[in-house]
Amino acid sequence: MTRGGTKKLSLTGSVALGTGVMIGAGIFALVGQVAEFAGSWVPWAFLAAAVVVAFSSYSYIRYSSTNPSSGGIAMLLKAAYGPGVIAGTFSLFMYVSMVLAESLLARTFGTYILRPFGLQGSATLVAVLAVAAITGATVVNLVGNTLVETSATATAAVKLVGIAVLAVAGIAATGVSAFSRLFTGGDQTPPDHGWPGLLAGTALCILAYKGFTTITNQGDDVRDARQNIARSIVIAIALCTVIYLLLAVAVAGSLSVPEIIHARDYALAEAATPLFGTWGVWLTVAIAVIATLSGLVASLFAVSRLYDMLRQMGQVPGLPSTMNRQSLLITAVLAIATATAFDLSQIASLGAILYLSMDIAIHWGMVRHLRDEVELKVWVPSVAIVLDLLVLVPFVVLKFRSDLLTLGITSAVAVVIFVAQWWAVRHRATADA
Repeated sequence: MTRGGTKKLSLTGSVALGTGVMIGAGIFALVGQVAEFAGSWVPWAFLAAAVVVAFSSYSYIRYSSTNPSSGGIAMLLKAAYGPGVIAGTFSLFMYVSMVLAESLLARTFGTYILRPFGLQGSATLVAVLAVAAITGATVVNLVGNTLVETSATATAAVKLVGIAVLAVAGIAATGVSAFSRLFTGGDQTPPDHGWPGLLAGTALCILAYKGFTTITNQGDDVRDARQNIARSIVIAIALCTVIYLLLAVAVAGSLSVPEIIHARDYALAEAATPLFGTWGVWLTVAIAVIATLSGLVASLFAVSRLYDMLRQMGQVPGLPSTMNRQSLLITAVLAIATATAFDLSQIASLGAILYLSMDIAIHWGMVRHLRDEVELKVWVPSVAIVLDLLVLVPFVVLKFRSDLLTLGITSAVAVVIFVAQWWAVRHRATADA
């Protein structure tokens, strides 16, 4: 039993939570963002991201299978670097990237639900609906783990079936040649930014897969965690890879690159219009709503577990002890703040840079300090570091040329986190003395 006497998650429940986080804003909102970098090579960007994530997942699987806990990533960084500034900084990079992912889900919910009414461009309405979505997901989590698992399992099945139907129908409508072009090249043209553009687009695509990391925070909530966490991660990544690739091919076959970029925040709904007409748009919106809301429920559940661990480690503040579920409430408030402060493009960019930076620190820590403890095959995380840098550097360079403001915000967030951790560590040392 978990805290509060709630039921532990099964393998199915754990996979549902993982895919619940992954299949959401990633595929519904990022296709257009990726097209800005990768052009008609969008499907290849999603496929390349799956390869990067496959290598990255190895470190998380090895550590979580050896030491399952409710704060898997935070515990991994603490074990690798000690309870100091480095571990605290990169743990918060991960936490903030997860909060940003929740904001991405919430704003995607607002954008898609407004699409049939032509109001998707209203920043105010999108923000209001984003806040409502986060609030509703928080209420569901307050009820307990059983409802979270039940809703995650049910909605994961609906999403997988619904998105698969859209993808297959889209490919069928555009012709099987749409899928064959993925391998033969067909009439595809290189992206305007060339290979750096494809790699930068891959960096964004990784956001669509990074939800697998939330599974590592379920160690205290999953039955047979040493086996089931690894299985959950592998199954979730495999399922999402197939779904994402099919959808990316369907969208690329239905819309031109300029059309995808123009509708970058709601590309799937736009792609459904020429294929299926009005009913296709409504079906896409319905699936998007289910995907984003269930993703929020699953993400809040997992991310609050990470905050619990960070609070116990003294790396983040807490609320008065009389307040129940304070980690969940803090996470929800932060998600609301970022959802109202930033647009989808800024959220995606912030999340990608912070996540990839943290991911590199994870692999380096595993190679340098934990390889014997977890029986690590060093070459796998070493390749993961190279791949992370291969996509992160072009993304930052292209962003520097086109969106210096977002890079400035990202740098400011990183500096604030580092300074806060330095102060926290110094304060602990003074108190201990």
